[in-house]
Amino acid sequence: MITAAQMRAARALLGIDQKTLAAMAGVSVPTIQRMEASKGNVRGIVDSLIKVVDALNAAGVEIIAEGAVSAQGGRGVRLRTAARLDNEKTEAREPPRAG
Repeated sequence: MITAAQMRAARALLGIDQKTLAAMAGVSVPTIQRMEASKGNVRGIVDSLIKVVDALNAAGVEIIAEGAVSAQGGRGVRLRTAARLDNEKTEAREPPRAG
């Protein structure tokens, strides 16, 4: 549904801290902390997770699933695929070839 990295990025885009997100979602700060500490997809009680995602959506954040197209324009962040990132890092380290 949402990854811990997406949750942290969403907070950063909104310029809010964990306490503010917790208040917006009606959950505790430790709940937000546990969610953001998850590896990969956020783990937690589904009801709490839905509250957090709904709060982020209400604040204007669009959660984009992997491989999904953003429905509307607007600012945001998205991680590229690992293979593409690895290729770009390799290309950045290689010196230009003489032609």
